[in-house]
Amino acid sequence: MGEMRILVGDDLALRMGQVIATTCFESSVAATLTRQEVCALIERVGIVPAVSVESEEDALFVAEALAEVGIPILEISMNGHKAIDAISHLAKRFPKTILGAGSIFEKDTASRCLGAGAKFLTSDVFVPGFTELAAKEKVAVIPGALTPTEIIAAWNCGADFVKITPCDAMGGHTYIRSLKTAMPEVRLIAAGGVNQLTALNFIKAGATALSVGKDLIPGEAIWLRQSNRIGELARRFLNSVHNGCI
Repeated sequence: MGEMRILVGDDLALRMGQVIATTCFESSVAATLTRQEVCALIERVGIVPAVSVESEEDALFVAEALAEVGIPILEISMNGHKAIDAISHLAKRFPKTILGAGSIFEKDTASRCLGAGAKFLTSDVFVPGFTELAAKEKVAVIPGALTPTEIIAAWNCGADFVKITPCDAMGGHTYIRSLKTAMPEVRLIAAGGVNQLTALNFIKAGATALSVGKDLIPGEAIWLRQSNRIGELARRFLNSVHNGCI
């Protein structure tokens, strides 16, 4: 592993200010971002937070906590009971956050999410019709894949990024490094086994971004409304992304 640069004190504050300045935007503009602009934002931030929420209020709380420290991106998992309602609520109440719909396996759900205000779609497996719908609607799409054959198939079908999941089952960051060596043009998002200890290695190995769930947004922090806790975890992940890119 290369030398790790730790940001402390004023350096960390400066970095956070730079992230916020380059990723936040006027709420009136957020809803009109193009597919290319959404992809550029994901690549610039380097983190795609994923959460399963039980209420619209929970979703709003998480979105506000993340945006405060420079992550105006949130993927709402369809595994939650109020997932589509949460997307619709956030799109209206907090439109400066770019909303994604995750854990999608069929086109009807994807269409409903887009109608609610989602700006990108993600899945944990590769479903061809999924990428075709995204292309038709001109929204960013991040299909899941694991093997090289699946990854290339997803990329050739028009994926903007390919989410490699579960990375930890295939060797973690070493698998990402091998994939980037074999297919350097594919933008990979690491998912599965991404935490405070592994984040830096995934970025150094060539991941474009990290998909992070409970290690960034603990369920307890949502229940107790611990925005500072989520903010601190977010800063650590942003720090890892920054250090992995220098």
